[in-house]
Amino acid sequence: MHGAARTALHGWSNAVGPAMIRQCLKRRVPLQLSSRAYSVVPTPCDSEEKEMLDRILRVDHAGEYGANRIYAGQMAVLGRSSAGPLIQEMWDQEKKHLNKFNEILSENRVRPTALLPLWNIAGFALGASTALFGKEMAMACTVAVEESISEHYNSQIRALMERDPERYTELLQVIKEFRDDELEHHDTGLEHDAESVPGYWLLKNAIQLGCKAAIYASQRV
Repeated sequence: MHGAARTALHGWSNAVGPAMIRQCLKRRVPLQLSSRAYSVVPTPCDSEEKEMLDRILRVDHAGEYGANRIYAGQMAVLGRSSAGPLIQEMWDQEKKHLNKFNEILSENRVRPTALLPLWNIAGFALGASTALFGKEMAMACTVAVEESISEHYNSQIRALMERDPERYTELLQVIKEFRDDELEHHDTGLEHDAESVPGYWLLKNAIQLGCKAAIYASQRV
């Protein structure tokens, strides 16, 4: 246990979280003339639509950023264990999600949430602390987080479908693809004994309560 803790602290001291934050907060692109008005997100028709799209992009970016920090924390503790390759595989998918949302935010000049420094610390701490109790606890954390993210993506899909599915076709494709990846991670956690953890449902509910609070805050700040 103490050896794992030292490994986690070493991983924390070398984590790229602060650099990722600076990249997300400072990232800007110049205005460019293009024959294509947008790549994934349509140009807002009015301030109401812009506010709605900004909220969606901001919170999704925050969610993927937080997920990356959770997996970073898990790898700091379990990276050299038998669970390391599995966690790395899921983390690699989350990195692709985050890179895509970094790209979309830049293209649409949407600022990320101001809470990224908090999610940097909280995400890593959650991933590392649960991993210290073993692979099963790390998988229980994964199940709770990925279920929360996939449910949030589903709510966005419903909202965009009700509003105008043709207008948001490309954005819907991105969200659906990432939702499917999150569900795959959720199922992977279950397959690797997440539910065998003592107090599983209590832990799951506590983590998901935190996820809901993070979603609410990231949409608004």
